[in-house]
Amino acid sequence: MIAEERKHPIVSKQLDYIQCMIKKIGVVSYNIYGNFTNYGSALQSWALHQAIDNVSNGECEPILVDYCPDVLKDKDPLNPFNNMWDQDEESRRMCELSMPAIHENYYKFESFYTRSFDRTQKRYTSMNFDEVIEDAELSGFVCGSDTIFCMDEFGFDDGFFANYACMKQNSVAYAASFGDPTLSEENCRKLNGRLKNFKAIGLRENLMIPYVMEHTDVSVKRVLDPTLLHTCEKYDEIAVQERLEKDKYILLYSRRYSSVMEKYAEELADKKGWKIVEISLRATNKNKGHRMYYQAGVEEFLSLVKHAEYVVTNSFHGMIFAVQYKRPFVIFSREQCNNKIDEILQCLGLSNRMLVTGKENFLETINYESVHQKISKARKESLQFLREELELL
Repeated sequence: MIAEERKHPIVSKQLDYIQCMIKKIGVVSYNIYGNFTNYGSALQSWALHQAIDNVSNGECEPILVDYCPDVLKDKDPLNPFNNMWDQDEESRRMCELSMPAIHENYYKFESFYTRSFDRTQKRYTSMNFDEVIEDAELSGFVCGSDTIFCMDEFGFDDGFFANYACMKQNSVAYAASFGDPTLSEENCRKLNGRLKNFKAIGLRENLMIPYVMEHTDVSVKRVLDPTLLHTCEKYDEIAVQERLEKDKYILLYSRRYSSVMEKYAEELADKKGWKIVEISLRATNKNKGHRMYYQAGVEEFLSLVKHAEYVVTNSFHGMIFAVQYKRPFVIFSREQCNNKIDEILQCLGLSNRMLVTGKENFLETINYESVHQKISKARKESLQFLREELELL
């Protein structure tokens, strides 16, 4: 029917006009080159795309730019040994034992990106990035979210800091994070220049807002991580629908191995009479009775969080989705991301859920009604800022 209507000259012109009115927005963020087994990275990208479409009432069409930063161009996601946080012999042995699952996991993530995003048809690097604005007919760029401003991880990447010619003064940042920045004199000089590439900046943490305000005239605001811009019902749309485990379980999700966290989960499981479902590359833990899901895709991850009796994690987004699905949880301190975890826990009134030794005392019950009231208020403010950012492009 649509094809027949398209043949009518008046209808055809109307459809062409509507299409011309839609702004195509390139989203530059983490993707499969950077952190292909990171559920948070995939889900924050998905959530940001959904939010852009929603707040613009369909007037903006988000397109994921298939972008590989220079720092990642020589890394092979199917051979992760050089990308590991932990380089000790035991961790490398675990990775080797998990290699078949790593390959399966890669293809699940690639499938998620292919199915869930409108993605540019070709890959862009520093060698050809300026071609994307014409190739994809883009009106502007949104950079974010996550630690794209982390200088220790990516340096001053031109894509993440909107420093390519086609991006300058044609970009905004949403929920970007600096991590825990090292601000040397040289870093400050470079940073001040990069920040001026943006028309507006939304930061995920408060830490660097005073700095941006002092050194630039760019509008800046603290905003929520994109994964909190939606309710759990939105994630149910993509989660595996069936319960993957019949028995009650603790979900142990580790972004970096912690023997203290593992012991805590095992003691809690013994106390409650629950089993442990684990997402990690700790392959030999299956010999301890852990049900291993190291090959879980994004959709399976969401289901495993949703149906857990308890979540034990050291992952920022592992904690976020425990909150989204109102699951009891604890999050263990992790050197690389304590700042972002501390801040969101404080914002939600959940600071006592962060553990270091596993021996800390805390109230077992979480008042999720209060927590989600706080999220709802911050969500409205963050969506409004995103709406205003898109109007600048």
